[in-house]
Amino acid sequence: MLVPVFTLKLSHKILPRMVALGRYDGTHPCLAAATQAGKVSDGANAIVLGNLGDISSPLAIIGGNCALQGFDYEGNDLFWTVTGDNVRSLALCDFDGDGKTELLVGSEDFDIRVFKQDEIMAEMSETETVTALNPMCGSRFGYALSNGTVGVYEKTNRYWRIKSKNQAISIHAFDLNSDGVSELITGWSNGKVDARNDRTGEVIFKDNFASSIAGVVEGDYRMDGSNQLICCSVDGEIRGYLPGSEEMKGNLMDTSAEQDLIRELSQKKQNLLLELRNYEESAKAELNSVNIDGQRGVIPANTQLQTALLVNLGSDSRSAHVELCISTTNDTIIRAVLIFAEGIFEGESHVVHPSPQNLSGCIRVPLTPAKDVPVDLHIKAFVGYRNSTQFHVFELTRQLPRFSMYALSSPDSTAEPLSFVNCTMNERPQRIVTWLNQSFLLPEDVEFQSVPFQVCFTSLRNAGQLCIKIKPGGEISINTDDIDLAGDIIQSMASFLAVEDLQVEADFPAYFEELRKVLVKVDEHHAVNQRLTADMAEHSRLIRSMLLQAEDARCHGDMKNMKTRYIELYDLNRDLISQYKIRCNNHTELLNNLKAVNQAIQRAGQLRVGKPKAQVISACRDAIRSNNFHTLFRIMRVGAAPS
Repeated sequence: MLVPVFTLKLSHKILPRMVALGRYDGTHPCLAAATQAGKVSDGANAIVLGNLGDISSPLAIIGGNCALQGFDYEGNDLFWTVTGDNVRSLALCDFDGDGKTELLVGSEDFDIRVFKQDEIMAEMSETETVTALNPMCGSRFGYALSNGTVGVYEKTNRYWRIKSKNQAISIHAFDLNSDGVSELITGWSNGKVDARNDRTGEVIFKDNFASSIAGVVEGDYRMDGSNQLICCSVDGEIRGYLPGSEEMKGNLMDTSAEQDLIRELSQKKQNLLLELRNYEESAKAELNSVNIDGQRGVIPANTQLQTALLVNLGSDSRSAHVELCISTTNDTIIRAVLIFAEGIFEGESHVVHPSPQNLSGCIRVPLTPAKDVPVDLHIKAFVGYRNSTQFHVFELTRQLPRFSMYALSSPDSTAEPLSFVNCTMNERPQRIVTWLNQSFLLPEDVEFQSVPFQVCFTSLRNAGQLCIKIKPGGEISINTDDIDLAGDIIQSMASFLAVEDLQVEADFPAYFEELRKVLVKVDEHHAVNQRLTADMAEHSRLIRSMLLQAEDARCHGDMKNMKTRYIELYDLNRDLISQYKIRCNNHTELLNNLKAVNQAIQRAGQLRVGKPKAQVISACRDAIRSNNFHTLFRIMRVGAAPS
């Protein structure tokens, strides 16, 4: 077991996530950027330092209110883009293995996005706010969520994850056992620190502090030429750990191999004991000769577990939802069902255990995914007879399509939405039909006519309408009033059809009108903020003047005048505090409106793919900077500024 090579106790508390180690002598270009850049208007929730893509100068990249900004050492704004929600974590990682770093962004909308400079190249959906990201080896990176989940991704594939009832405060990559591969070090809110294998998640080291961890870093604290893993707790305790020696590495590997062998043998022992107990019970049942098969839980060899996903339009007592139907192929019953799925059930798992009076061979489970993402349903079902004491366990996996919360409807049943997205994809109609079948829950008997044809859906969440039209020449029209849904459909279709660049024409009148109102409010809040700042400066000047007058009166023994001046000072100070509160409220509303603007730019980008997407985001930013709203809406509609 590793032991700390040094332990310190500070006399003051340490704030979580504010732990850093290093020196600043004014020569580090990235650190200099933090002092040169000045104020970031969208707020600063996370920061990362380093090189990004083809940008030659190191950057200080700040994530704030749905916006990302990168500054060089002179404070020049060399990088800007937007993301889906407030940024909570940032990391730089060579995600695609091309020798250049990409930007990993974790946000409050539960997504991890990968930016190749200002273009999104990958998105991974999680189940909670992404609070921490850390690069590991190559394209591998660790992550932590606000619900106590930590894990490791290799590109878009998740290697492993674990979930704790405690919160992961800090994660860091450090080669603790000297095997040449970094482990994921996690500091927890209960004071525990553990190191996990980057490929399996197995704990290879752990330690405990008396209070919550504030941060985990590495550095040559002892200045002896070797880095130590340094863990800090909120009550000021600091411990440093050296990587294990080669001898310790060998011992750890031997110990790990022995533990694996013991685990394997123990599992074999348990399986053999269970098999022996089954044989003994079978022998007793044969002697009693009473309903042998039923008591033993023996089911026919051809028993199968079937699953089906159906759209349920709901009733007066229950809203519309997707229904998972689990059934057997004979007269056996399902005693219990366990379903594991991310982002659908609270705690990510759901158990159905019917009462003895309601046992049957079919169980229906309502599903209401909150987001349009594909979800794997891992199902375990206990199958037997009513009087069985033992049950067979069936395990299977079924994927819930991305747009499962949209029911097929008749084109003539409802009015077509006014908002639309038009684009052209040179693809065979049959490929688009294949995408429709994979992405939506369509009836088995549905048939699509030859081009042109259209397919319409109704949202099970809000009864919104969606209509997809396929026209000659590869023209595709998507009609929906939900701009987020339109963007998701474009991205899903482009990914399935391997479309690298896609320009579209779009119009969302209702949404654009709301955005216009938000932009007006932003201008109003800026004007109010400037006026309040000027008023506060004037009040501060008057306070300084009255304070001098009051002191002069005191020195001259003029108590009456001194008292009058201090009463006036009290009133001015009260007004100053009141104005400060108004300014704080105004600033909060301004940030909320700026978030809405940044999200609108992100949504406009999501309607495009590849280079057109990056061009739209950049052009929208320039339009906002020049305060040209007319140009902004034109860019959102046609994808380019007027020439």
